Amino acid sequence: MAFEYLFLVIAGIAILIALPFISRMVKDALVIDVPLGSPGGTPFKPPYSFSLLMKILRAAERIGVLVLFIAAAGPLFLSSRTVWLSRGADIIFVLDISPSMACLDMNSKSRFEASRTMIREFVTRRPGDSIGLVAVGKDASILVPPTVDRDAFFSRLDALRLGELGDGTALGLGLAIAGLHISNSNAAPKAVVLITDGENNAGSINPATAAAVFPGLAVNLWVIAVGSSGEIPIDYIDPFTKVRRTGLFESRFNSENLKHIASRGNGIYIGAPSADMLIDAFAMLDRRELSIQRSGTVTQTKPMYPAFVIVGSVIIVAVRCIRRYIAGIFL
Repeated sequence: MAFEYLFLVIAGIAILIALPFISRMVKDALVIDVPLGSPGGTPFKPPYSFSLLMKILRAAERIGVLVLFIAAAGPLFLSSRTVWLSRGADIIFVLDISPSMACLDMNSKSRFEASRTMIREFVTRRPGDSIGLVAVGKDASILVPPTVDRDAFFSRLDALRLGELGDGTALGLGLAIAGLHISNSNAAPKAVVLITDGENNAGSINPATAAAVFPGLAVNLWVIAVGSSGEIPIDYIDPFTKVRRTGLFESRFNSENLKHIASRGNGIYIGAPSADMLIDAFAMLDRRELSIQRSGTVTQTKPMYPAFVIVGSVIIVAVRCIRRYIAGIFL
């Protein structure tokens, strides 16, 4: 909060501090105490502590006056926000949400949860970039087109569930959808990041064919392979039947197919069989996809004097009414 005329606040405080002393001096000079009641009898007393009530009312009235002084000083509520003066990168994540991503080989976390956490942290560090999200299962869908609206992105990312697009992995379709939505972007750089633990087994588009389009679009392709081979613990709840499946899953991880997809798109392949290596993969992505951005700060002001005028006036009117209709009976 700030004030347009701060000296009025200071003046108001000074006056209210000095007022009791001035009032006492005037009272001592001009006021004579005359006891009420018959001579020699008991003085008249109100049925409650009248002096305490008057002290409370005087204090409340001074507070009301001070609030009005604050209103006259022009109180302002200041808020600032960052404005990006140049465009950042456009990045679309293509995330595998097939049931096998429930394998718990990422430091006791599932491949899906570990990937989702890393995406969230990456996006949080890049406030000026437009980020999109494509989900891949038996089908594929654009869930969030490239946007700088972090609330919308995180809301959909958090709501994403394994298996909601069916049991399968349509990598080619997911890459094609990402390419379509980033094709008209004029950002520099542009990137599509595929995160998966398997090979293409659904959809009508070959992932290598879809990846081959990216060099012509000036799009950088990243293929991050999460998970390892062997018998891996799995914990998965089917989103349709609500049946929970636990046990061991035979993970047949084939890195060669994913390396081929990356090579067709002149992209980068990174294997991440552990949580630490997944962190390293995103750190490399963060370094390589940097964009030079200029930003500024815009300060907005909102006047707050109407609220202070209302509060101060209500306090003073309330004190006057109490003095007139309650305390006034005994004056």
